[in-house]
Amino acid sequence: MDAEGFRKYGKEVIDYICDYSKNIEQRNVAPTLDPGYLKQLLPAEAPLKPEKFEDILNDFEQKIMPGVVHWNHPKFFAYFPSGNSFPSILGDMLSSAIGSICFSWAACPAATELETIVMDWYAKALGLPKAFISSASAGHGGGALQGSASECTLVCMITARSRAINKLKGSTTEIHDSVFLPQLIAYASKEAHSSVEKAAKMALVKLRIIEADSRGRMRVNLLRQSIQNDISAGLTPFFVVATVGTTGACAFDNLTEIGKVCKQVSSIWFHVDGAYAGNSFILPEMREFSKGLEYADSFNTNPNKFLLTNFDASAMWVRDIMSLKRALNVNPLYLQHDHEMAIDYRHYGIPLSRRFRALKLWFVIRTYGLSGLRAYVRNHIALAKKFEALVRRDDRFEVRNDVFLGLVCFRMRSADQYNQELLAHINQSGRMHMIPSMVNGKYVIRFCVTYEHATEKHISDAWNEIKAFAEDILRDIALEKASLPPTPEKEKTQSESQLITCKPPIKKRLSRTKSLRFSFTRSISRDIFESQCEHLKDGCAPILVIDADLTMETILRASAEHDKNHLKGITDEDTDEASN
Repeated sequence: MDAEGFRKYGKEVIDYICDYSKNIEQRNVAPTLDPGYLKQLLPAEAPLKPEKFEDILNDFEQKIMPGVVHWNHPKFFAYFPSGNSFPSILGDMLSSAIGSICFSWAACPAATELETIVMDWYAKALGLPKAFISSASAGHGGGALQGSASECTLVCMITARSRAINKLKGSTTEIHDSVFLPQLIAYASKEAHSSVEKAAKMALVKLRIIEADSRGRMRVNLLRQSIQNDISAGLTPFFVVATVGTTGACAFDNLTEIGKVCKQVSSIWFHVDGAYAGNSFILPEMREFSKGLEYADSFNTNPNKFLLTNFDASAMWVRDIMSLKRALNVNPLYLQHDHEMAIDYRHYGIPLSRRFRALKLWFVIRTYGLSGLRAYVRNHIALAKKFEALVRRDDRFEVRNDVFLGLVCFRMRSADQYNQELLAHINQSGRMHMIPSMVNGKYVIRFCVTYEHATEKHISDAWNEIKAFAEDILRDIALEKASLPPTPEKEKTQSESQLITCKPPIKKRLSRTKSLRFSFTRSISRDIFESQCEHLKDGCAPILVIDADLTMETILRASAEHDKNHLKGITDEDTDEASN
């Protein structure tokens, strides 16, 4: 394709993107296809001869789009927002067109300098401590754009590990760093993201998981006690992760109290993960939750989650840039240059090659301005509070989290299995998309406002659809109860159920396979759960632990009840054969 071909088809692709965005509500939010669908539609071998771009674009619409989950659909309420906007897309297009590999100042001076400036803009907009701002920290602090929050956590953990090992080694040079790995131990809340656990695996260090309180916040007294116990056992606490805006319920850890604990142990690096909610600090009224960041050694948040910047872009700031460089610096001759005072971002992360990510963030901040970005975040908060009010108004449902931002965790006041069924029906319809979580041991459905242009109508329409699915399930529950032998308590329940049982069920229950698939749930035994090493959440597949003793007790009780009913009315008779 030459420049003129690119001009022609580039305009067509821009038109396609505009039409897609404008008419996205006409599509189902998520497919209901089975794995392997695309293999049936595409040839097994790559084409030998060039194909027409018109055919490629047509196949994209006819074969690829049916398998796409539309993260920027008005009825996509799963996970957290997938930040996206036209200015961000245009910035990314220019980054792709330039094609610079921005590993050092010499490789692309503009990319390096713009990233430094934009990261300082961003830090100031969030009200971060001055220690994180390169222009205000005497050259000690600063930030960089990484690919994801997982990458930020890993980079900070490796840096903390390097610092701790250097302290343990002292002036000794003969002992390899790996000798000290069994001595190191990191800490994270049970509600921390699973990427912390993955980082610990990759860094080959132990991870201590700290229980959370009823609101999903790390229990600081347990953290303090665990650290003391480990020190007494001869271990070296070196890394603590706190979370602002947990994946499961958007809970905020108490940074001040955790920071004070970390401050008492010189070997600890205190990292704060704010992948989604950290962006809310752009609002002065949300900075109540950022108190304590002055204790932190590092902080990350993702503009690609909550500030309209498309993936990938995760902002990471550290208090001491030299710690990063000491841990990650590899400086072969072919990468060296004469500008020693300039920043080389290859020393700030894992990869050598880096994209010009700052360009799209620069476009977004300038196009919307801080006032526009604040209005966007405030709208999401207001709509989440609207949904919360609708749920609380219906006695058949309950809200299970503190609603501070765009996430509401709700459920029917029924057993977990019925809430799984509700979510499965919602997702199987393709008209809405949500995921579950576990909050205080209860299966909940996460409803997160994600659409840039979301309105109250989108929220009320979604709630009406949720209620319609729920009423079918509640009707089935009422009919099940009606088929059981009546008791005084049962008769009361039946009378109440008639309020919502005005017509026969209109939907059949999904098969077990589809129910598990569309409710994103795994059920495992307690033995398996306790033996597996993964215990932190990833925000999309709640594990329901089956209590074997309780299950056996239920089976025995049901068996006894069955025998009792089966033998009812049957009298014993003598069958003494000797008398015959």
